Amino acid sequence: MKLKVCVFFIIVFLSCKKEASTSSSLLNHIPQNASILIKINDYDLFISDLKNNAFIKEYQQTPHYSESFKYLKLLSYIKPGKESIISFIEVGKGKLDYLFKTKSSSTLLNLKDIKNKTVEELTYENYSFTKATIEDQLAYIYKDTEYTFISSSQLLIENLIRNKEIPDTDLNLKKLYDSSGKSNSAVLFFNTKYCKELTSSLKETNHFDLSEFSDWISLDAIVKQNEFKLTGISICNEGNHSKFASLFSNVSPVLNKTQFYAPINAQYIISYTFKNFENYYKNQQKYLEALPKKDTTFQAVQELGIIGVSNEKVVLIQTFDATHLVDILNQNSNETINYQGNEILKLIDVNFLAPFKAILPNFKTNYATIVEEVIIFSENLAPLQNTISNYKNEATFNKSEIYSSAKTSIADESNILFISSPEGIANFREHELKEDISKQISALDFSNQIVIGQLVSDKGFFHSSVILKKITEKTESNLTAPLYTVQLDHNIASEPQFVKNYLTKKKEIIVQDVKNILYLISTEGKVVWKKQLEGKIKGEIIQVDLYKNGRLQFAFTTDNQFLIIDRNGTIVKPFNLTFDSAELNSLSVFDYDNNRNYRFIITEKSNISMFDNSGKLVNGFNFKDTGKTITKAPKHFRFNKKDYITFPEEDGTLRILSRVGADRITVKEKIAFSDNEVYNFENKFTVTDNKGTLVQIDEKGNIEKKDLKLSKDHTIDASTNTLAVMNENTLMVKGKEIALELGLYSKPKLFYNNDKLYVSVTDLQNQKIYLFDSNLNPIQNFPVFGNSSIDLVDMDNDKKLEFVAKDQENSIIVYRIN
Repeated sequence: MKLKVCVFFIIVFLSCKKEASTSSSLLNHIPQNASILIKINDYDLFISDLKNNAFIKEYQQTPHYSESFKYLKLLSYIKPGKESIISFIEVGKGKLDYLFKTKSSSTLLNLKDIKNKTVEELTYENYSFTKATIEDQLAYIYKDTEYTFISSSQLLIENLIRNKEIPDTDLNLKKLYDSSGKSNSAVLFFNTKYCKELTSSLKETNHFDLSEFSDWISLDAIVKQNEFKLTGISICNEGNHSKFASLFSNVSPVLNKTQFYAPINAQYIISYTFKNFENYYKNQQKYLEALPKKDTTFQAVQELGIIGVSNEKVVLIQTFDATHLVDILNQNSNETINYQGNEILKLIDVNFLAPFKAILPNFKTNYATIVEEVIIFSENLAPLQNTISNYKNEATFNKSEIYSSAKTSIADESNILFISSPEGIANFREHELKEDISKQISALDFSNQIVIGQLVSDKGFFHSSVILKKITEKTESNLTAPLYTVQLDHNIASEPQFVKNYLTKKKEIIVQDVKNILYLISTEGKVVWKKQLEGKIKGEIIQVDLYKNGRLQFAFTTDNQFLIIDRNGTIVKPFNLTFDSAELNSLSVFDYDNNRNYRFIITEKSNISMFDNSGKLVNGFNFKDTGKTITKAPKHFRFNKKDYITFPEEDGTLRILSRVGADRITVKEKIAFSDNEVYNFENKFTVTDNKGTLVQIDEKGNIEKKDLKLSKDHTIDASTNTLAVMNENTLMVKGKEIALELGLYSKPKLFYNNDKLYVSVTDLQNQKIYLFDSNLNPIQNFPVFGNSSIDLVDMDNDKKLEFVAKDQENSIIVYRIN
């Protein structure tokens, strides 16, 4: 559930950005059905504040501002010397007319100074007033003996003239108005009774409107260059239990702690606290119009937190007596799941948190886990696993730049605390606002903005604040945090890898399960499609651009097939080739001249077949089958403008061919190959043997050997200038080495991203992923949990690296290095 107080921001930000008000007598003749009033203490300062706030300046360039506020044009020419008040009155769904009132003065408005205008005098009941048209916008000006009124509505001016008697001002408004300060440039007042239509005109769904929050809201506007803050009080009429804020009447707040358990990349957090839960529960029964009832299950609970994780929710409750609740949960569970050492309970009662219905409607408690004195619930498994992973990696929301920027503007203790990340704001705009409004403000850049909402109960009223703020604090670099997990239908068969989405230019994930189902998973962690294959994919999937138009396809082999499919999972004909042998190696793809004239190399036993972009055999490739089994897929290297195709054979021969398939270099010695591939290291053909010797062959066929004293099961990876070796539990890179804890390690993998070299290995026995720089300095927060080698890229083009690995047997996990 989105925090209801956050609607303050939407209403204020989209519906009122201009001027007005004065001493309590200024309230006279203000329409009783005004939904919003703005008391302007210093008109020049208020306008200056608005002009200098970075976000408001950006907003003023949007179509929404132009369409919504161009009718205020005349007010940009006025110069009031005293307090002013401007009231907004709904005259239709989402349409506001304004009435501006201030003390009359000779300097207030000089129509003669305005160009592109027409002016005419009108009369109503023997009183005259002015009709001014400025740049196609109408305004009506009326002066009595003391005040000047300006309005967008002729009817409002005529009502003002006709109604000689001054109606009584709402007592709550008068009370709020008289107690409002003068230190800030403006104070806003919301009569929520008349805000219902305004809310519904903005929001796509009408789950909540401002009239449900409280009866009146008074907020001082504090406008700084990088912060737009509304802070003040909300009040509910005595005896009115139908307002949301009334849930916290006589409920003392405690320290908010949700941020210490939420993932660092949470879209938003909402923390509700109650020092005395019994009072909250009594208020809720009245709010829900339910019979009085006592709840003993949650009487020790002091906080309920809602966390937005990958567009889903996890919910936590913090209590000073968790034992009682844990016993109840254990009795309510029929299955347990172990995840990274945490026991997750599958619950029978999906309405376990029903006693919090008013603040947590329609939430199913399907899963639960215990972290210290906090119990965390979720509807689906993945967001709960994500929360556990982040907590174990110490990658929690309180360490984020979002919270660091927010905490200087909030109280430590509050009944309601809402903090939204830029992603959360963008999601709200996309899914909650009406489509036309969302489009009108689509140019607004929320990527560096956060929204904060807070409510603190006091005697008879509620301290309230809403803040739009630029992110000003930066987190410690290289803080690694899980982004999301994705569960497959069956256990994973292949290591997940990143592939490019040519439409978004971002990276997606492709992976296969043991039932030979291939999955494409979006940048955001959603399954795009699943495709049933006949066999297991050999090696990596390679992306190609067959038609040279930027649209990428996926090419790979299985035991007996060579397939190419498009990004929709459809086979690209004629690339659905089946071979008699069920012993194909992984696919090799050569692009000799980087012109996308591909050569697809299929090796089966001792034979090599080469296909072109049309799926036809390449006639110029004349490889002669020697009857010796090819043990690794061929690789292409280019040294000194010469092309070489190389691969090992079962009898210890290293074959080095030309483009046409003829032997280009003859390696005279047999090599007892290790299980590693052939690499280009130092512009030499480089392999290792099963005795741990590094063997290098130059272009003349000369052989160099170096005894690295490696075990038989060592693994390597290499680039032109870097060799990485994993030998038992020792990792060696560029002559340096580091001893890791005893375990069973994957082969090392080298990655070059953002002009920096990284090397990674995974301890498959202890399920730990390690990441180092080229000097074997560990990256902060590593090792992290994982069950396979990783693939490392900048997935979403934000200059931050992400990596993917196998999580549980049937799920993948994506981490971000912040």
